[in-house]
Order: sequence, then C-alpha cells, then structure tokens
Amino acid sequence: MKKKIYITRKISNQFIEKYADKYDIEMWESESKPVPRDLLLEKAQEVDALCTMLSDKVDEELLAKQTQLKVVANLAVGYDNIDVLKANQSGVTVTNTPGVLSDTTADLTFSLLMATARRIVEADAYLRAGKWQDWSPFLLAGSDIHHKTIGIVGMGRIGKQVAKRASGFDMNIVYHNRSRNKEAEGELGAQYLPFDQLIQQADFIVSLLPLTDETHELFDSKAFEQMKETAIFINVSRGAVVDEKALYEALKQGQIKGAGLDVFTKEPIDMNHPFLSLDNVVLLPHIGSASTETRSNMINLCLENIDAVLSGKEALTEVK
Repeated sequence: MKKKIYITRKISNQFIEKYADKYDIEMWESESKPVPRDLLLEKAQEVDALCTMLSDKVDEELLAKQTQLKVVANLAVGYDNIDVLKANQSGVTVTNTPGVLSDTTADLTFSLLMATARRIVEADAYLRAGKWQDWSPFLLAGSDIHHKTIGIVGMGRIGKQVAKRASGFDMNIVYHNRSRNKEAEGELGAQYLPFDQLIQQADFIVSLLPLTDETHELFDSKAFEQMKETAIFINVSRGAVVDEKALYEALKQGQIKGAGLDVFTKEPIDMNHPFLSLDNVVLLPHIGSASTETRSNMINLCLENIDAVLSGKEALTEVK
C-alpha cells in the first residue's frame, strides 16, 4: 500500500504530481480556511505525513492519537504551532522551511519599515479620500531612514538580510541576539548591544525573534517606555513577542512614533482590534514570505522533506 500524506491547505496539483505515483496524497478543500480541528485529528491517525500551516496545532492531543505518523512538514520557518519535543518522543520528525524565504521576508520587513516611516499607506488613503487639495511643507511628513540607527532583535538568516538592506541606506546597524553573529559584524559592521541599550538607542526597532518562553511579550510596557519618542517599531516575527495592549498604549500616548506589524497574537485579527483605530500603525496580514516564487519554494521543500523521511532518508531541514 502507498504511504499517505495529508496537506492542510489546497495547493496546485503541479506541486504534487511528481509524487502522485509514489504516495496517496489528500488535501483539505480550502486554500484559505484552516482545516477543522476534528478533521485534522482524524487524518493524523490515518496518514504517514502531514504538511501543516502555522494555524495547525500539532500538540500533545494530536500526537497521542496518531499511530503511524512519521513526519510533520511545517510550511514556515517558525514552528511554535508544533510540540517538537512530544513529536520527537513519538518518533515523528518535524521539518521547517529555513533559508528559502530569508530574502523575501527581509524585502517585506524593509518595505514595512519604509512604509511606516514615510507614512505611505496613510498618504495613499489621504489622496483616495479626496483630501489632497493643496500643498504644505509638512504635509504627511514622515521620518528619514537613511543614516538612522536600526536595531535588529534576532540576528538570524532574515535579520542578516535586513541588515544588508539597511546598509544600502547608510544606516547604523545594532543588534541583539542570543549569541553574537560574527558574520553580520564582519560583513556589515553590525554592533552587538544588550537588549535594553538597543531599544534606547535605535530609531527603528525590528523584531525578528522566534517565539519562545524567553521571548514571549519581550516587548512590554517597560520596553516601549525605554524607546525614543521618535522610534518606530516593526514586528515581522511572531505576534506574541509583543504585549499588544502595551504597544497600543505606547502608540496612542505618543511614547513611540509608529509601528509596522505583519504578525499578531491572534490571527486573523478581529475587526474591532484597537490597532485599527490608530493612524500611526501599518498593519499587514502575515505576508512576510508571500511572494509567488518563495511560497512555491517553501511548498516544494515541505514535500521534499516528506519524501526524504518516508523514503528512509534524513530530512533536508529537520527541526532539532
């Protein structure tokens, strides 16, 4: 019998046709809506491999029910939706998609920084609303980016690519990370700083952190109080590294100048979310790696990981 693979979103047949003769492949019917929890639990008991999205919880409940699952391939770099320890204890390999999305996510990160600093979204809405009737020296004046200090919190693959883009704007690059990134220091002149010093000195604070117990709500009211009033905060990592109530108050009270957010504690956000009432925040629907080319590469990598494990080989990008 063919080994079974379940993919938790509908994807084009072009991605799976090369594996169709080798595996029994089934997909959830929707491209955008998450697979129902009860169906995911049911499928986990029937298949040898799961290809999951960030919204799919692969937790103790699911892992306790499975009997033949060999691999979970997560369509993301982050894997906070998966209990990796329990998976490994159950003999399940977990993979992610590092590397293939670093440049694309860095592009989005710097685009979000620029859009927030120069009030691009606000200016577009201003024009479309018919408010552009005249010209004044400080009409929708934003913040310069060039020659400012960017503070990158989380200097991994994506962080290094963001720093590379910042260098093109003659920015002063400082960073904080669990360990020193000698490559970023040597190639880009990045300077390591303790977290408290970074948030006090940087004009742009960019969060590219993984979500862990240590990083959960790292950006809290104390952190925002330490930032400059002219600081702009950018988050393209995980929503829960931020205390959203504290950020809302910091933006509303003018403790910081603005924010650009691609991620949120609860996704999708509710249309009554307080951030939607603010003009000094740019909001994106978690599209950090969303280019056609990169998402295609991510899907291919997931399937290559699944094929490797089910063929008795080592995964290409195992989470350890």
